[in-house]
Order: sequence, then C-alpha cells, then structure tokens
Amino acid sequence: MRGCRAFRRCAGFTLVEVLVALFVVALGVAGAAAVQAVAVHAAGEAARLSDGTRLAASLAQRMRANPAAMMLPDAANPYLQFDARAGESIAASASCYGASDCSPVQMAAFDLADTAEALARRFPGGRMRVCRDAGEPDADGLLSWTCTDDPGAPVTIKLGWRSRKGDRDVPVVFLALGAGTP
Repeated sequence: MRGCRAFRRCAGFTLVEVLVALFVVALGVAGAAAVQAVAVHAAGEAARLSDGTRLAASLAQRMRANPAAMMLPDAANPYLQFDARAGESIAASASCYGASDCSPVQMAAFDLADTAEALARRFPGGRMRVCRDAGEPDADGLLSWTCTDDPGAPVTIKLGWRSRKGDRDVPVVFLALGAGTP
C-alpha cells in the first residue's frame, strides 16, 4: 500500500508528478512571454509604418500646396533634389510660418527642412528621397533608392529605416504623386 496505513486512504501527488506539472506550466509561461515580445515588436513596427506613411503624405500635401515650385524644371525643382538621411540637418533660408512672404523656392526649402527634422526625430537611421521613378520592385518585391528620373515618370516619395541590425536598406514607404504631374 505504498507506505499508507491499511485503513487510511492515500492522497496527494508524488514529487515526480509535481515536477512534471511545474515544467509544463513553465513552458506555457515562456511561450506566452515569447508571444508577448513578438507582439510588442510588431506593434512598434506598425506604429513606425503609420508614422512613415503620415510623414510621406504630409510632404506630398506640401508639394501639392506649392505648385509654382513643382512646375519648375526637374533640375531646378527643390523637392526633386531631396535626399535626406536621419541625422543630417537641412537649413531653411527663411521661416515660412503663417503670413510670412516666402517665394515658392523658399517655401520648398522650408518644407524640406521641416520634413528632414521630423525624419531625424522619428526615424533613427531613416532615409527619405523624392524623385521621378518608374522603377519596378526586384525579385524579392523590394524597391531601391535609385530613381529612373524619366521626365514622364511619376514624382515619388520613398521613405525607409532600419528597425534591427541586419535589415536591408530599402524604402519601406513608397508614395507616387502621379505620372508626370506636379
């Protein structure tokens, strides 16, 4: 009767049963912690993608609001020369807030400096480029930073960042403003 008295009922668990139960619970807790870590990372990436889309859309709206600068030839268009990396500052020649009297080129310089500041603040290791591009994604479905610069190609805004060490340096957000139009 395994150490029990003849008239008493044996109750309880053996040490092996308790250790197996603790091992199963520990595996469950470790799995839940791993899932939580993945969820936190995915939420951070989703937030960064949302911020990136908003930043690109903000620059697109600024470009549309400055048609005089967008009508300049491509070589003179300040927007089409924009290629900023986080940490690099771009100086604006004037502050174009409110009712200030800025030329279209000064307004473009102000827009780009403000966008570069937001890029540096929100996307460490980020890059943003505006150009004419009709390029196709590569075999992996990824875009590149190079631009075709064809006069009839759409004006595009490309934004990318590296979330982790080893990530490829490719645009993550790609926004086309329209084929051949400002």
